[in-house]
Amino acid sequence: MPTAVRIRQTGGPEVLEVADVDPGDPGPGELLVDVAAAGVNYIDTYHRSGLYKLDLPLTLGMEGAGTIAAVGPDVSGFRPGDRVAWQGHLGGYAQRALVPAKIAVHVPDGVPDETAAATMLQGVTAHYLVRSTYAVKEGDTILVHAAAGGVGLLLVQLAKARGARVIGTVSTEEKEQLAREAGADEVIRYDQVDFAEATRELTDGEGVAAVYDGVGKTTFDGSLASLAVRGFLVLFGASSGPVPPVDPQRLNAAGSVYLTRPTSAHYVRTREEIDWRFGELFAAVQDGSLKVRIGGRYPLADARKAHEDLQGRRTTGKLLLLP
Repeated sequence: MPTAVRIRQTGGPEVLEVADVDPGDPGPGELLVDVAAAGVNYIDTYHRSGLYKLDLPLTLGMEGAGTIAAVGPDVSGFRPGDRVAWQGHLGGYAQRALVPAKIAVHVPDGVPDETAAATMLQGVTAHYLVRSTYAVKEGDTILVHAAAGGVGLLLVQLAKARGARVIGTVSTEEKEQLAREAGADEVIRYDQVDFAEATRELTDGEGVAAVYDGVGKTTFDGSLASLAVRGFLVLFGASSGPVPPVDPQRLNAAGSVYLTRPTSAHYVRTREEIDWRFGELFAAVQDGSLKVRIGGRYPLADARKAHEDLQGRRTTGKLLLLP
């Protein structure tokens, strides 16, 4: 019987259990996929800890890639043997998973399964952030937190491709080098200096057009202080913890700035939007203009270690589980 990583209760990495799980046959609109690689993301830790409430028990994992084993009724455009990838649906931490056909995308030739899995959730996040939430334009200066992380490295590359000047924040020399290799024009070691002050210095006191902040609690105040007048604070995650309630008057005082808390589900609402975003992402991967760094590969049974490494800030790039 196929195995999967399940939780029966919320808590720390110790609640992750490897169990036999039979997903069953695909129902209407579903695909049964033999999973080749599953992505590990910060949202998985929110599900595991209970920060995001879900019914238990459940199989973790919001993205993956693999080969279709069977196709359910009322499915068109997919057949057994096709390579597919997906994001936005629980159940990826498994050897076999049921995936709604409406969110699956074909993996092009020349894109390995591991790269496809590593591109899905973080790739679509980076894409909607720079193309839609705040549409980066040529000449903008932006600030990217955790610039050597899975989303950060993609954000830097996509923003540079649109003609932006990119300032990144990192915590180690190794991460600084990775951010620069991805194209960051300036890198701030936030463990050594006040990043808001450094950002002001790098922009002649003006601040940046947008801050992409997936860290949350510990960076929020500095992010707000880094913005130019009418700038955008794009809060897309909370790796350091959730941001406390904010008085809207603070946005006025900071320069009539904007605050938004986007989530990927609101940016892939139609088949057309899914195909547009992943079409651009996979095309960039194929032509080499977007490099997806896989920072760690773990057997499915080592999901606990993957979570510990991710939350311990010991990783760069993308983490994958390999069933």
